[in-house]
Amino acid sequence: MSTGDELKAAMSARRDLGPDFEDAVVESFLDKMGQEIDRRVDERLAASPQGRQAARSGPNDAQRLALAIVSLSLGTVITLVLVLAGAGGSYLIPIWLGIIIVNAIFNGSRGKG
Repeated sequence: MSTGDELKAAMSARRDLGPDFEDAVVESFLDKMGQEIDRRVDERLAASPQGRQAARSGPNDAQRLALAIVSLSLGTVITLVLVLAGAGGSYLIPIWLGIIIVNAIFNGSRGKG
């Protein structure tokens, strides 16, 4: 179904269902369009040599640094909130272990590709 047909179908459904379902109809249409855009981008990336190499290379150093900064920032904020709220250390160990595991998995792909 083409984009124009999808839009016509969404407008028809909006008319048939009335204003109570307008948000759901619009959300469904936007979701379908997002999927179509993703499909087209994936096709173009697969067709280009740079896209194939980028898909295989994994995260770059900037992405690794960003994850480390965000992880430490969120971990620190969560730690402060839990300590100030008096929730204590029983939550801190699983939270920090989770942060470490996410970073290890993300950075484990270094050098692969």
